[in-house]
Amino acid sequence: MEREICLRYANRIRAYGLRHLRDAAAAQELVQQVLLAVLSALREGRVEEPERLDAYVFGTCRNAVMDLRRAETRQRRLAEQTRSVLPDGYEPEWVGLDRIRLTHCLAALEARERAVVLATFIEDRNAEEIGRALSLTAGNVRVIRHRALSQLQSCMDGGEA
Repeated sequence: MEREICLRYANRIRAYGLRHLRDAAAAQELVQQVLLAVLSALREGRVEEPERLDAYVFGTCRNAVMDLRRAETRQRRLAEQTRSVLPDGYEPEWVGLDRIRLTHCLAALEARERAVVLATFIEDRNAEEIGRALSLTAGNVRVIRHRALSQLQSCMDGGEA
């Protein structure tokens, strides 16, 4: 039954995401997020009217898109606030950074993880650009970056890379 639900709604959710998010990678992430939420709700018995599953799925789509937009707006607002607080031309001091250890920790990352981290922080590229360059989805780039940064943090804090 779950497979049929996924097959029935995946393309419709993707189309909804493309229309409202205007980004193929974001639409694909929406498909995964919505299907996971719907299947979880069905398993837990939280869908009060299973015969009206269409309405439940698209209500979940609407809510997920609104959540994504709110998060994006919040991130933009925080970036603007941070930018307005820092003086023009601000460059952080590198004195306290152990460059040798950082170089060692970066070298210990897998090639793809290192490429994502360097493209993000050295080349100042976003997840969509990096994904296109590496033939990955933007969501996959974000996951790789998150895991790589966790490994770097652990390594810099004294753990093994």
